[in-house]
Amino acid sequence: MIASAERDPKDIVYLDGSFLPRAEARVSVEDRGFVFGDGVYEVLRAINGRLFATRFHNQRLERSLDGIRIALSGDDSPARFVDIGRQLLKENKLLSGEATVYMQVTRGATTRAHNFPPPGTAPTVYISVARFTPYSEFAETGASAITHPDVRWGRCDLKTLNLLPNVLASQTAKERGAFEAMLIRDGVVTEGTRTNFFGVVNGSLRTHPSDNHILPGITRAVLRDLARELRVELDETPIKESEIAKVSELFITGTTTDVMPIVKLDDKPVGTGKPGELTRKLQRVLAESLASVGD
Repeated sequence: MIASAERDPKDIVYLDGSFLPRAEARVSVEDRGFVFGDGVYEVLRAINGRLFATRFHNQRLERSLDGIRIALSGDDSPARFVDIGRQLLKENKLLSGEATVYMQVTRGATTRAHNFPPPGTAPTVYISVARFTPYSEFAETGASAITHPDVRWGRCDLKTLNLLPNVLASQTAKERGAFEAMLIRDGVVTEGTRTNFFGVVNGSLRTHPSDNHILPGITRAVLRDLARELRVELDETPIKESEIAKVSELFITGTTTDVMPIVKLDDKPVGTGKPGELTRKLQRVLAESLASVGD
């Protein structure tokens, strides 16, 4: 089954201090998120009304805000946004099953100019929730991916709204019948358009280190700790493009993908062409962690 985020215009959202129906939410055409993509965002997973790994999401949002120099107004903070997300889950009757919480902050609305707006310009804060259906079929059978050049800017560690390279790579993957694109920069695998990549090379679990070339994924961080508990060593050495043919297992991680096996890359099977033993083990321990989700 393909994952989906189900949105209704009557759903209640939060915009700049007000709770209102989605269909009534309005943002200025001069908002810098609209004209420049000048903003940041986060997506959290909710299971039966309880949010997963909020501390990590709050820290990453704070880091993204600091990284592009957006100062929040008044009592606003990532922690307050989480509380608003919880309220929206209640308002929209999403306290059972799976859902996502989307948070976006832009530098605000002002006359268009490349430099920052005048002091006192309030950021635009938008928060919404949606029903979520996991990618259960791909989780079981595995998905396919393609390789694609990584042409993104040099601060991929900040979760900004500037996602055009990701969009184009993702569309290319879709047109080729694949779920995700594996991005390659300077001869090494960095990450996916919306996920982190892991691979088993010569028996070693490898992934790109957490630096400015990848987004520090929340599921990536959780899985790293879970792997340590299983005494599975994670080698944060990038997989070279020349090593891709040697990869015996490949999987991606993300807030809405969990641990998803990649069994085909550029129309060629990965390993046996089926989800590998280590991938299955990590799927199970992450599922257990999600099942016992707490804030």
